[in-house]
Amino acid sequence: GFCTTLLLTQTPGHMLTQTSNKTEILCDLKKEHTGVYWYRWSQERQQFQFLLFSNAMGKATYGRNVEEKKFSVHEAGSQSSYSLHISGLHPSDSGIYYCSMSQYSQLLLGTGTQLTVVDALPPKTTQTPVSKTPLPRTTKRKAAGREGACSPLVWIPLAAAVLLLLLSLVPIAYRLHREFPASTLRGPGP
Repeated sequence: GFCTTLLLTQTPGHMLTQTSNKTEILCDLKKEHTGVYWYRWSQERQQFQFLLFSNAMGKATYGRNVEEKKFSVHEAGSQSSYSLHISGLHPSDSGIYYCSMSQYSQLLLGTGTQLTVVDALPPKTTQTPVSKTPLPRTTKRKAAGREGACSPLVWIPLAAAVLLLLLSLVPIAYRLHREFPASTLRGPGP
């Protein structure tokens, strides 16, 4: 079975890159191991694909239909950190990548890295040039007046929720009024 654990941490958690680029996913294993497995979860195909296993000596065993030139694993500074290198990226390489290790006939999965490969990255937003004219200073009293202000996006759902709550109390009040008429609720007169 599969089991996610913090014994294997991956960085980064999310990655957006362009077609034909290459990328690297780091995996830090906090436990004794004989090597590291790499899997990809494909949302499109709804399946895990075994990519490769790299043993402690650095020898790799690849999964079926996996391009060996595309994937490689390297030690990243210590014997407990590994990096998966993926080259020649294509949108079909998008998915969640997991490093994994075997323990007591279970595969422990890392925290996962969501990789999205697109043909063109979204354009970067350009900042408006800074104006050389000084901005009017806001006094503390004016700023304090706006401090608690909420936008209509907050007030509209809040008002709708209060209205629904009040409307839901109407049948209860009507039922109570029918069960306990006003004359029975009054105490003895003077």
